[in-house]
Amino acid sequence: MKFNFMSFFSNEIAIDLGTANTLVYVKGQGIVIREPSVVAISRSDRKVIAIGKQAREMMGKTHDEIEVIRPMRDGVIDDDEVAELMIRSFIRRVQHNRLVRPRVIVCVPSGVTKSEKRVIRDSAEYAGAREVHLIAEPMAAALGVNLPVKEPVGSMIVDIGGGTTEIAILSLSGIVTMHSIRTAGDEMDDSIAQFIRRNYNLLIGERMAEWIKCNVGSAMPLPEEINLTAKGRDLVSGMPKAVEISSEEIREALADPLTQIVTAVREALEKSPPELSADIRDRGIILTGGGALLKGLDIRLREETNLPVNIAEDPLTCVVRGTGMVLEDLDTYSSLLLHNN
Repeated sequence: MKFNFMSFFSNEIAIDLGTANTLVYVKGQGIVIREPSVVAISRSDRKVIAIGKQAREMMGKTHDEIEVIRPMRDGVIDDDEVAELMIRSFIRRVQHNRLVRPRVIVCVPSGVTKSEKRVIRDSAEYAGAREVHLIAEPMAAALGVNLPVKEPVGSMIVDIGGGTTEIAILSLSGIVTMHSIRTAGDEMDDSIAQFIRRNYNLLIGERMAEWIKCNVGSAMPLPEEINLTAKGRDLVSGMPKAVEISSEEIREALADPLTQIVTAVREALEKSPPELSADIRDRGIILTGGGALLKGLDIRLREETNLPVNIAEDPLTCVVRGTGMVLEDLDTYSSLLLHNN
């Protein structure tokens, strides 16, 4: 990408601070960081050992002197100190001019509370931001897929991230109907781990559960069902153990979180004004976020709602791309930002 000379001085940054991954967009450059939201620190002096991919590789494999922390939970900051260290590290990696403190726009769940907003703002400011703005994730995702959010037309977004599923109907630069549930990718991973523990007496880690979900997880029967090997520790003998798991079993494990997501989508549709319901009937539902990649989820929602359902192009980056659009033209999109209260 052609380097924008003015971005050297402006230092304007958009951050999709996700439960599973953090993406950073720099004005004039695009997405420059895509890293897991994981930090490894020393227990003795609380110094950072690794952040992002390197820290994620350490999960479940550390000794007593190293602690691996995911500072985000359910889409919001769970550990203020570690989140600040992570944000500071990402900001420093993209800063060309350390003399100018950056303006930062951060994505937050639509159901975020006042105190959670304050924690996010404070963490970004302590990490070095001179000015912090917040934008709701569904609004950013809608911008990222080029929906006409400023027009008097109803658009529906279902953004399934790591910690939250954000369901919103948007029109005229605002969220008309919003439903945010703290059931998403992490809950699916946990359901898989619990199912395998209950049925096979096998204890697996977070990374193994996520790997199983990505490889054989599905919301609908597959044209050809798949088997894979899950590895972990036998709860009876304490020895390493491997078992063969089928995609049918993983679909059973995912039944509860998927039902919660489908129910939330139906509830959001039931609350929508009739005129906007007509728009959604014509335009359909757009799926964004990592959860949109679960096999057959779009088909399941199509069957449950009788509406067209489409998966966004590159659903993992929709939110940060939309936030980047706001960053590139703040005057035009300032009405989409969240207020301070």
